[in-house]
Amino acid sequence: MSWKACKKPVVLLLALASMAGLALVPSAIAQEIEPPPPSVGTNVPASYFGPFPSQIDRKLVGPVQLLRSGTLNIKKATIEIPLYLGHLADGRNVWYILTDTSDKDNAEALGLNHSAKLHYSNIRRATRSGRIDGEAGLVFDKGAVDFSPVRNVVPGTGANAFPPSVATPGSVGDADYTPFVRIDNAGGHVYNAPVVAFDKTAAEIRACNGKKPNYDLVHDRVVKICPDGNGGGTVTIKLTGIFSFAKPSLYMSTEASDPVVAALDEGTFAPAIGGLPVGRDDSVFSAIERLFVMANGPTGRNNPQRQGLNSALMDKLPPLNLVGGLPTVALDYSPAWDLNLGFWTEEAIQKGYRSRMIDEFQLLGFVVGGHIKGEGGKPFGSTGIVVNCPIV
Repeated sequence: MSWKACKKPVVLLLALASMAGLALVPSAIAQEIEPPPPSVGTNVPASYFGPFPSQIDRKLVGPVQLLRSGTLNIKKATIEIPLYLGHLADGRNVWYILTDTSDKDNAEALGLNHSAKLHYSNIRRATRSGRIDGEAGLVFDKGAVDFSPVRNVVPGTGANAFPPSVATPGSVGDADYTPFVRIDNAGGHVYNAPVVAFDKTAAEIRACNGKKPNYDLVHDRVVKICPDGNGGGTVTIKLTGIFSFAKPSLYMSTEASDPVVAALDEGTFAPAIGGLPVGRDDSVFSAIERLFVMANGPTGRNNPQRQGLNSALMDKLPPLNLVGGLPTVALDYSPAWDLNLGFWTEEAIQKGYRSRMIDEFQLLGFVVGGHIKGEGGKPFGSTGIVVNCPIV
């Protein structure tokens, strides 16, 4: 059975290299991707090593919070960011967040991620339009989200848990919904504005002071949502670990153009973002960045090589995917990720080559060597699926 037949923004680049970084990694992530302290094998304690080089130059080794608009809780792997209230053209409430923009100056001013690639996202239905109204609020031209479905993921049976036997996303966008919004009366800049609640009042969605969010009303990644009387407030979003060029990072997954992927990622099924051209990576006019996902990587909760969708479903832990360029690492960051799905060949598994991939070119080397292929032995490459994953 094809996994496609199943149906229901990155904030912190860790790049850690010292024991001092241990407190900066959620416990679940720290156990798997936290580098050892630099004092290992030396005759001095970790305290003798200086501060992170990233404190001097954020492009060097060390933790860097990229999405600076909110408060990061590393231990819980969450970030609290501003909650905005906008409206659809017909007057319905739209509760949204901001994570990325093509406007470099405003990105710096608001603490958002800058993505020049978002300039090229105005293709097909992948981007909708918005206007700033007389009260400095955002009015979206179209695009609704239904948060009432119940997310349900059931692992597949047999040797492989992926593809899942059931995968129902917990929220579904209509044909016009997309998080990417071009603001017509503000320079035509594109913002990444994922919707976390729709057509509800502040009182209906409020979940503060220990109250659990109602996931019939809000996005499945919402941990806490606190709208205030002025139509804003804050929302706390759950994050996931990932690698970029061997550096552990955190991101939020908010939408996917495929229902199975949306269900696995606790995101909204938003078919419109699938209108972005894929397979072009960092070429001219490309709006996307590549996401590398392993289907059948090593499994076992205590396996230091654990990775992939089989492991995520069997071990109930993050798949530990890898992504290409991120800010401070490359110049081609985009929150719109082109999902490339890899399968270890049976020969590679028998020879013991199967292991955790943490670097794009490391993985591509195994592809060139014939050890990783696409589904069913097809050539490795894009699945045609687009996911919205702002880096934190």
